[in-house]
Amino acid sequence: MIQDRKSKKGAAAGLIFAAVVLVLVVLLENLSSLLPSVPAVLQPTSQLFTVLKKGAVYSLVAVSMNLLNGFTGLFSLGQAGFMLLGAYTYAILTVPVSAKDSVYYLYGGSAVPFSLPDLFGGVDTPAGLILGVLLAILLGGCVAALFAWLIGLPVLRLKSDYLAIATLGFAEIIRAIFQWDRLGPVTNGANALKSFPTFSSFNIENANGEVVLRLSTFVPFLLVAVCIGIMVLLINSTYGRAFKAIREDEVAAEAMGINLAKHKRMAFCISSFFAGVGGGLFAMFANQAQAKTFTTSMTYEILLIVVIGGIGSISGSCIASFLYVAASEWWLRFLDTETYIGAFKVPFLRTGFRMVVFSIIIMIVVLFFRRGLMGDRELSDVARSLRARLSGKSKKKEAAK
Repeated sequence: MIQDRKSKKGAAAGLIFAAVVLVLVVLLENLSSLLPSVPAVLQPTSQLFTVLKKGAVYSLVAVSMNLLNGFTGLFSLGQAGFMLLGAYTYAILTVPVSAKDSVYYLYGGSAVPFSLPDLFGGVDTPAGLILGVLLAILLGGCVAALFAWLIGLPVLRLKSDYLAIATLGFAEIIRAIFQWDRLGPVTNGANALKSFPTFSSFNIENANGEVVLRLSTFVPFLLVAVCIGIMVLLINSTYGRAFKAIREDEVAAEAMGINLAKHKRMAFCISSFFAGVGGGLFAMFANQAQAKTFTTSMTYEILLIVVIGGIGSISGSCIASFLYVAASEWWLRFLDTETYIGAFKVPFLRTGFRMVVFSIIIMIVVLFFRRGLMGDRELSDVARSLRARLSGKSKKKEAAK
C-alpha cells in the first residue's frame, strides 16, 4: 500500500516536471519573438537549441540502452545499427513524392512510389504532417524491433558477451548493406536522403510565410518524454521486475518461474524499438539520413552516456545526455580555435585539443563517480528487497554446495 502511494506520487511528480519542462522549452524558443532584444544565446539559431534537440534524441537512445544493459543485464553494442534502421525507414517513407526524383536522381527515381504524409493530405497540412511523421517513426521502431527479434532468436540463448559481439557485427553489416549500390532505388546508396519533414517543419507560419510560433525544440522533447514515460512504466511493471531479477541472478530468477528466453528477447526488442524511434528523430535533427553517420563510435557515445549517468538510472541517462552533448559540441569549442596572448600564439590550443580536454573530464567523472552521476538513487524499496532476496538465495545455494 505504501509502495503504491509512493509510485503514484512519483508518477504525478514526473508528469508535472515533464509539463513544466515542455512549457519552458516553448517559452525559451519563442523568447526572441516576445522580447525586442534577447542575448545571442537565446536566438533561434543559437547553439543552445541544437544542444537541446540532440540531447533530447540522445537521452531517448541512452535510456533504451539502459533498459537493456542496466535493468536487464544484457550487453548490447548495436544501438547505432538500430538507429540506422529507424532513420532510413522514417526517411524513405516521408520523402514527398514530388521530391523523390530529385533525391534519387542517380537511380532514376525511388522504388517506393508513395509518401506517408502525402497519403494523409501532404506535408503542408497539419494532419498529413503529424500523422505521416508519427506513423513513419513508429514503423521505424517496428523495423528495428523486427531485426532485434531475428538476432535475438539464436543469440540470447547463449551466455557471456555473445550478444555484444553479434549486435556490434550486425551494426557494421547493416551499415554496409544500406550503402550497397544495388539498393540505391530504396536507400539512395551511399548518398544522403533529404527533403523529408524535420523538426523545423512543425513551426507555425502565417500567410506570409513568417514563423509565428516555433515548435522545433518542443516536438523532440514531447516525443522523447512520451517514449521515456512508457519505458518508466514498463520498468515499474511486472515485466520490469522480471528484467531486474534476471539482471541480479539468472539462476534465481529462473527458479522463481521467470522465462529467461522470453523476457530477454522482450527486453532486447523493446530496447531496439525505442532505439529505432531515436534514429528517426536523429534523422529529423540532422535534416538527412546517411549510413556513414551511424558508426560504432556513435554506439560508444551512447554507452559512455549510460555509464556517466549511472547504469540502471533513467534520470542519470537524461542528465548525462545533455551534459555530454553540451560539453562536446558547445562549451569546449573555444579550445579548437587559435588563441593569442598579445602577439604570442598559445601552442597547445589547436584543432583537436577540445577532445583531449573532453576525454580528461570524462576520466575525472568516471574516477570520482564510480556508479555514475545518479548511482543507486533510483532504486526503489521493491528493487532493493528483490536484490536482497536474490542475493540471499544465491548465498544459500553456494553454502549448500
